[in-house]
Amino acid sequence: MASLPDVKKAVSAVAGPSQVRMTQLSRATEHLDPPFAVVDLDAFDRNAADLAHRAAGQATIRLASKSVRSRDLIRRAVDRPGYRGILAFTLPEALWLAEEHTDVVIGYPTTDRTALKQLTADERAASRITLMIDSVRQLDFVDDVVGASRPDIRVCIDLDAALELAGGRVHLGPYRSPVHTPQQAAALARAIQDRAGFHLAGLMSYEGQIAGLGDNQPGSPLKRAAIRVMQRFSASELADRRAAAIAAVEAVAPLEFVNGGGTGSIEQTASEHVITEIGAGSGLYGPGLFDFYRRFRPRPAAYFVMSVVRRPNAGIATVLGGGWIASGPPGLDRQPIVSWPHGLRMNPMEGAGEVQTPVLGAAAHGLRLGDHVWFRHAKAGELCERVNTLHLVSGAEIVDQVTTYRGEGHAFL
Repeated sequence: MASLPDVKKAVSAVAGPSQVRMTQLSRATEHLDPPFAVVDLDAFDRNAADLAHRAAGQATIRLASKSVRSRDLIRRAVDRPGYRGILAFTLPEALWLAEEHTDVVIGYPTTDRTALKQLTADERAASRITLMIDSVRQLDFVDDVVGASRPDIRVCIDLDAALELAGGRVHLGPYRSPVHTPQQAAALARAIQDRAGFHLAGLMSYEGQIAGLGDNQPGSPLKRAAIRVMQRFSASELADRRAAAIAAVEAVAPLEFVNGGGTGSIEQTASEHVITEIGAGSGLYGPGLFDFYRRFRPRPAAYFVMSVVRRPNAGIATVLGGGWIASGPPGLDRQPIVSWPHGLRMNPMEGAGEVQTPVLGAAAHGLRLGDHVWFRHAKAGELCERVNTLHLVSGAEIVDQVTTYRGEGHAFL
């Protein structure tokens, strides 16, 4: 793990929002009482255009809804050129989104019995939603829950994209699907074809060790070099294996789509000729974890704001709350980033706390009780699990207020 000075030095080198822009955002929202969340709509729209541009016309973007978690902003993104379809998190979420959207793939397998019964009771939903599977046991589960007298269920095979070395004893990447080889993918495809009531629609693979891991991390230069070597090797190995898997599966049945990658690997994944679409969404908000990629840097677009409630001394201001920590292995990179006023940093002895977050630095001297301190979450969609509404700012004013999933009474987790 990088030391605190390393992280502070690296964060200070990241090109964040300008002082002019942060001043505009701050003035537009100064009448609001924290905690509240803001989306810089101008940055959001530019990020949306950049995601499609990075695919260079070689693939479309399937919007990863878990990274946005606001129905209005999902609609705003998928209506743009270069976008097609949604990559949802859960089946209940997919059923909700399919009321409006015609192409929803679920990124993870489901065992939600109630939702499966709802899916098969609605022919329109069944035609719009594709389930994710990586095992015959999941087909068995569906049949056990809803039986054979139902509309055909669309399914997508999840191909494991992790890099495995030493005969599988070393696994670099997320632990997702047990389907790793082209032979395993073809065997599952044949099982789907032979099973009444299922239709094989696509194949997905997510290379988290590339798309979800920044190659310009603060800390050890040796670690950065090791990450880059691993990612180059993994990308080459996966491109060959993915092409072979697609060929093996399509020898069994034609595929409507092949999904791969993520925000952090769009250019690389889209260059593979077998890929038809990229699953991406985090780049719309530009959270803190994306500050450390070399090939791209989204504009910070999503913030949460806390209020100064006390001054322990002249050099420290303390805000109420602030410990909105991101999921994943505990570390400094899971903490929120202090964005405004410029020149603030957290107390390394306390960090971002559940009830209070002291901030230090030259700018702390000028903060008064009631002043706003702006933070960026380390990850994208998790911010929306904390707030009911997002205040949308364009130019120098609030132009809309939209609900998050939580604000509409849905969690889908």
